[in-house]
Amino acid sequence: MYDILVIGGGPAGLTAATYACRAGKRVLVIEKNAFGGQITWSPRVENFPGFLSVTGTELGDKLLEQAMEQGTEVELEEVTALSRNNGVWAVSCDSGAAFEAKAVIVAAGARPRMLGVEREEELVGSGICYCAVCDGAFYAGKPVAVCGGGNSALQDALLLSESCSRVYLVHRRDSFRGEQKLVDALKGRDNVEFVLNARVKALEGAEELTGLVVEQDGAPRTLAVEGVFVAIGHRPDLAVFMPYLKLDDKGYADSDESCLGGAPGLFVAGDCRKKQVRQLTTAAADGAVAALAAVSFLESL
Repeated sequence: MYDILVIGGGPAGLTAATYACRAGKRVLVIEKNAFGGQITWSPRVENFPGFLSVTGTELGDKLLEQAMEQGTEVELEEVTALSRNNGVWAVSCDSGAAFEAKAVIVAAGARPRMLGVEREEELVGSGICYCAVCDGAFYAGKPVAVCGGGNSALQDALLLSESCSRVYLVHRRDSFRGEQKLVDALKGRDNVEFVLNARVKALEGAEELTGLVVEQDGAPRTLAVEGVFVAIGHRPDLAVFMPYLKLDDKGYADSDESCLGGAPGLFVAGDCRKKQVRQLTTAAADGAVAALAAVSFLESL
């Protein structure tokens, strides 16, 4: 029996584990892919306090090392079910393993929706990016493309246009879904080109991205870019935690800055939570808040 079970081994989950262990609680972190979360995709991280520059993998390793140094136990498993009986939370995993705890912190993250073209995963960190705030500075003075038609894509394009030599905004329709004021602002940028009625067909380049092949109005076209920023949304994977965790209309955990879940002893942290800003620092902040809330809950029993 654990005091706190953390589901998700990214920055939110590992920060939560560190705080909970320092409060004297027995903690288990369950991660289904790689400890460190999506940040391990990034070749360089330069916006996390205390690090001038560090690779995503190194940062993930440091977060894990710190949590384990405090006493965190870890398991590589995929959680398939969550239940609560007589005040005890239980999780089942696809391997058949099962664990129990008095409190649970869901820090399952949210994966970016991918373009779905060949070699996309292979080129992540070598030209394919999912966060303009995180990685845009690495492409200063270089041509890039942004794929998407909502506010996120428009905002990414505006941000990148401040430093990149050329920004192609690729959208599969003939008009954008985002706010008109953002569209108007982009129209005023000389280095921004709208590539409408276009679908991404292929990625060019061997070890590094050198071009984006699209089909525009039925004709092939190659955009000579060194970076492609995919901004077609994110997908939190929280279905397994229902009905205990209330979701909003986009599938995110409907929890505020308190990080409280929908049942006693259930908490939520990180990118899977409904929020305006999803960054390393906000994930870590959520982890601290959720852990301290869980500790307070346990001490009230």
